[in-house]
Amino acid sequence: MTEQTGAWGRIAEDGTVFVRTVDGERPVGSWLAGPPEAGLAFYQRKYDELATEVELLERRMHSGAGDTRATASTAARLRGQLAEANVVGDLAALESRLAKLLMDAQGKLATEKAAQAEASTAAIEKKKALAEEAEKLAKSSDWKSTGDRLRALVEEWREIKGVARRTDTELWRRVSAARDEFTRRRGAHFAGLDEQRKAAAGVKEKLAKEAETLAESSDWAATATRYKSLMVEWKAAGSAGKGAEDDLWGRFKAAQEKFFARRSEVFAERDKEFAGNAKTKEAILAEAEALDPAVDLDAATKALREIQTRWEAAGKVPRELMTTLERRMETVEKKFRSAAESKWKQTDVQSSPMVIRLRESVAKLESKVAKARAAGREADAAAAEETLATQREWLSQAEQG
Repeated sequence: MTEQTGAWGRIAEDGTVFVRTVDGERPVGSWLAGPPEAGLAFYQRKYDELATEVELLERRMHSGAGDTRATASTAARLRGQLAEANVVGDLAALESRLAKLLMDAQGKLATEKAAQAEASTAAIEKKKALAEEAEKLAKSSDWKSTGDRLRALVEEWREIKGVARRTDTELWRRVSAARDEFTRRRGAHFAGLDEQRKAAAGVKEKLAKEAETLAESSDWAATATRYKSLMVEWKAAGSAGKGAEDDLWGRFKAAQEKFFARRSEVFAERDKEFAGNAKTKEAILAEAEALDPAVDLDAATKALREIQTRWEAAGKVPRELMTTLERRMETVEKKFRSAAESKWKQTDVQSSPMVIRLRESVAKLESKVAKARAAGREADAAAAEETLATQREWLSQAEQG
């Protein structure tokens, strides 16, 4: 075999493949399977694959797409393998790139660690603030709003991440103790509110009676809205006691269900009617879409007007079909408007009365400007010139149709 030499290595006569490094040559393999240039190319491709892997690491590092720690680990592994890599290429360049990559990764890791520490400190401060707020709320007698705030506070707590388990547990104990204290005080307060329960029972009796009256209503929208309001009032009235609460709620719910069942039956019938209207409009649309204004615009327009009358008389259609059907009719109407406009533009714009009048007006104004300037009346000339500019613009637009 003839020795083959390249920029970064060579193949000796016995087939041994060498790579050149800053420390001299070292063997990386052997090649006996074909021409020496093919062998050298094979080991150069292996170098290119290694360089590509380094390039991908660099891209991940600088784009922020990859995990910094994993990037650093892979770069260190590749760097450690360079001394024994069975490739032919500029290993010193790869060594330099990997060294820089490792340095950048270590710097980024330090930055990330600092950011994490800062975030952890901020998270601790937020949870401390929530714990302090909970301890203040534990003394409150504003039962509804305080209970709402404590629930929201717990949700905020769960959203805060990055606090060490031990610190988090200690702070949570403060929040939990504050919630427990508030709950005990609120429970003790409501335990003695017999009069409040009686009042709630009175309110709910009235609400149940109104609900029963509304069950026969056919004013669907207003009644449905009123039922929603009744439900809000029901919840705001408080508890009427276990036995009374169940009885009153049973009456209220039965009346509400009766009304909405009646409404559903009416709406189902209406939907059936709307579906029939939709079929009628589909047929009308087919007639409209078959009209061709290009053949006889006047006759087609007359036919379209008659179709539009029937279209409006056909009635409402299901909501999910309304937009599609309307857009199809709008497309037909747009086709007719375009045809009418085309026909109008085909008329002799230049001979229209408007164009003639504007030309005469422009000529008179031009004469007026010339006479005013000849007489030295510059103010009159300027005023006439301003009007003339407007008239010329109108004339240009009219002549363009």
